[in-house]
Amino acid sequence: MTATISTARGGALTILGPDQTDLLRDLDRAITGWAAGAGAREIMAPPVYPLSDLEKFDVYENFPHLQFVGGPLDVTGAPPAPVEGAFASRDVDPPFLGLPHSSCYGAYLFFEKQAVAPDTTITLINRCFRNEAKYEGLRRLLSFQMREIVAVGTFEHTQDVNARFTDRIERFAKDLGLVLDKKAATDPFFERDGGRALLQRLSPVKHEFQVDGLAIASVNTHRNFFGERCDITVEGTGDHAFTGCVAFGLERWLAVLSDLYGGDLQRARAAVNAAADAAAT
Repeated sequence: MTATISTARGGALTILGPDQTDLLRDLDRAITGWAAGAGAREIMAPPVYPLSDLEKFDVYENFPHLQFVGGPLDVTGAPPAPVEGAFASRDVDPPFLGLPHSSCYGAYLFFEKQAVAPDTTITLINRCFRNEAKYEGLRRLLSFQMREIVAVGTFEHTQDVNARFTDRIERFAKDLGLVLDKKAATDPFFERDGGRALLQRLSPVKHEFQVDGLAIASVNTHRNFFGERCDITVEGTGDHAFTGCVAFGLERWLAVLSDLYGGDLQRARAAVNAAADAAAT
């Protein structure tokens, strides 16, 4: 059972029921087990960041349509009140916080101005926020949970982690009975007319794993974009670190597993745990 919270955009938010929560936690436990097996330590990031931090990643230039920002209410006079579910712009001080649309930003900010081992791997889960044109239940939400495994260090390390987790995702999905399509995709982390953009077109930096057209996981190569923006270097070399990440949209996994098992979340949960045990052997 899901409790839908209505917004001006319709059912953009949801409260997961107990069975859904159990399934999501078991799924996340499986993924974090893979991460631990790859030597990843876990960090815990805040759900919001200063705009100045997210601005470093060009999110307001390259992903403006997805972004939410926030600031405090102006209470210098009478306390303002919302009208029809919204505050007027005059009632809100200038926003200074950004709601991230991906979890991995916390990893790069965590390592900012540090030198890291060439084979650094961490994992984190966070709330992500996306201003979508439309929302579709668990398939597409305004706020959802994204588990990521992030590789930081040499280019070779990022490619090894991406290849390892590509295999994990494909074997896990096969054991669950999910039919995956692996699709090359692009994210405009690089200027569209720049040299990096050309390299991205020649060699895709992102692959999505889709079920019936819905992306439930992805593997991403950022080259040294985040290393440069956060001044993350590789120990012993001084070179800016390369990064890559593997991302899982957990509510989207719930959606496709619920469809696959005809809404029987107990069967889906048993299948997830069995597939996780098989992957661990």
